[in-house]
Amino acid sequence: MKATGKKAAAKKTAARKSSARQEPAKTATGAKRAARTSVAKRTRAAASSSRTQRTATTVAAQAAAVPLPDFLGSAGTLTLAQRTQLVEQALLLLEQNYVHLPLKVAMHAVNPLQRLRVMRARMERQTAATMGPEWIFHREMSSIFHSVRDLHTNYLLPVPFAGKIAYLPFMIEKCYDAADVEHYLITRTVTGYSAPQFGPGAEVTHWNGTPIARAVALNGAQFAGSNDAANLARGLESLTLRPLVIQSPPDEDWVTLSYVGLDGSAQELREQWKVTTNLPPMTDLDAISQTSASMGLDLDSDEKARAKKALYVRDVVELEDGQSSAELRTPAAVTGADLPTTMPGVFRAREVVTSSGTFGHVRIFTFSVQDPVAFRDEFVRLAAALPQNGLIVDVRDNGGGHIFASEFTLQTMTPRRIAPEPVQFISTPVNLKICRRHKDNPLGIDLGPWFDSLDLATETGAAYSAAKPITPEDGANDIGQTYHGPVVLVTDARVYSATDIFAAGFADHEIGPILGVDDNTGAGGANVWTHGLLAALLNEPPPPDETSPYIALPNGANLRVAIRRTLRVGALSGTPVEDLGVKPTVVHKMTEADLLEGNVDLLNKAGSLLAALPHRRLDVKTTFSGTTLTVALEVDELDRVDLYLDDRPISSEDLTGPELSIDILEVTHGQLLRADGYQAGALVASRRTKV
Repeated sequence: MKATGKKAAAKKTAARKSSARQEPAKTATGAKRAARTSVAKRTRAAASSSRTQRTATTVAAQAAAVPLPDFLGSAGTLTLAQRTQLVEQALLLLEQNYVHLPLKVAMHAVNPLQRLRVMRARMERQTAATMGPEWIFHREMSSIFHSVRDLHTNYLLPVPFAGKIAYLPFMIEKCYDAADVEHYLITRTVTGYSAPQFGPGAEVTHWNGTPIARAVALNGAQFAGSNDAANLARGLESLTLRPLVIQSPPDEDWVTLSYVGLDGSAQELREQWKVTTNLPPMTDLDAISQTSASMGLDLDSDEKARAKKALYVRDVVELEDGQSSAELRTPAAVTGADLPTTMPGVFRAREVVTSSGTFGHVRIFTFSVQDPVAFRDEFVRLAAALPQNGLIVDVRDNGGGHIFASEFTLQTMTPRRIAPEPVQFISTPVNLKICRRHKDNPLGIDLGPWFDSLDLATETGAAYSAAKPITPEDGANDIGQTYHGPVVLVTDARVYSATDIFAAGFADHEIGPILGVDDNTGAGGANVWTHGLLAALLNEPPPPDETSPYIALPNGANLRVAIRRTLRVGALSGTPVEDLGVKPTVVHKMTEADLLEGNVDLLNKAGSLLAALPHRRLDVKTTFSGTTLTVALEVDELDRVDLYLDDRPISSEDLTGPELSIDILEVTHGQLLRADGYQAGALVASRRTKV
């Protein structure tokens, strides 16, 4: 790192003042700078103790980092034949497996198939001596896949890029002031990193001489998301962090950063890109398993989430022992304010005090887990330990994971029966071949529900298969509502995939309001499979399919494709999630206090939404006398309760007060009692208990 001192900075003061006069709203006033300095000092002081404890671990973890030029100097071993093979297999996936191709061609006016064909034709005229540098090949392949604006459908670079991240040792986030003007603040730095007047609260003004907002927009256009909000969010994130398995390495060896220092001074630093090894993924996505086949995962966000954990949250890395989304035997808390959890890399649960009261807050960082039932049960346990008068479920930055985990969890917050989102294959000969081989579920990946419709599509001309859910409906409803207070969901433009499915289900089942810090989610609606999984499905169970078009890819390269598209249920039944996303009920623009003081304004807004919602109560207590079951009810905001025993209706009672006792005859121990509470004819609460 190289930063100018005060003398060097003074030489450039006049130029910066001129720029500041052109953009006065983006230059902090002296008073605001002083306030920001005070906030930043408090933030650093609160974290200094834990940072000191983590320094040795972090320094050791960063010791393996190498400068970007040194890393790139050893990259590039693909032969011309291997490059051609990658292009041909990419053509195969996009033509035969890619469910969103018609939508993307129509919405974004792109033609990835023709670009690949042109690329292949040009390679046929090349030789080993005349072919271009490998980095150009990777950049062109990445560009073709990025052109469809689908973060499920990717070209994954081979070794040495796979498993590596390029990074700068700080994080930048955006906020707005009272005049709705954007500001870009440093919010995190790698432990041990320092620069003059630099740290959380310093405001970035220029990136390599380009105004920061323009630099973010230009970068976002390169790593295109499904909508403008997603473009800008990913453009900002990728300024300082690039998973090299999915994003091309930075063009520049270093960046020059202009910023307003913590004391209000104009500063500039030059920082070199470095490359290090990322934390491992949660699961082998090429393996034949229910987990790999049920993934809805934005790999870019998943890679970045693991990288941020490795760079900035070493406490969690140590608790997980270097694994991702690990399930601990004994619950542990990352900070003193958090509830202990068996999944510290997945959940953060705590009480939060807002201007409208004290509520529960559960941050879900990922749905990328091996066991969706364990995920659901841990969510239930944490929510039960928090205040029951309101819950904030925060899924910002969550790129998805196991679709079962996302849809199994919805039932716990609503009395309504959950209808999992249905999905469709695109009708092609290769998809039909795969479904025929696995229609009877020989290996735990049951494709039978889609087979008949694909088999008929050749005769009917149907473009898509029938729409059937991936998530088992019984599993999405087997425990029912467990949290009975009001719930608000917090989203942003980096919400994607299984988390988009979660947000869509939250909206479609009218669980509560959605508070967005952006005006849309990332709009990723699909189940995603890798080339390796597709190839395995035609090779297993034995004997392998001798007509399989899939060929093993060289040097650890891979391809991913959106294989099944998801559709909404409820009022928007049949509408695709892809490119449309889930719009929030209310938008909150992040403030400086949000970035530097623990989301204080965002949580106050969420608290105000919870305080405005009805707080219902349906408490059920049971006692036995012989074979007579006495059910004692205590209720608020309900006017009727219906009772069911093993799903058979037993009683329907109009309520005239807060308490009611009902005797049920001829009951056997172990039967399931369900109480459904209504208000004005609408189902608003439900409890289940074994008697």
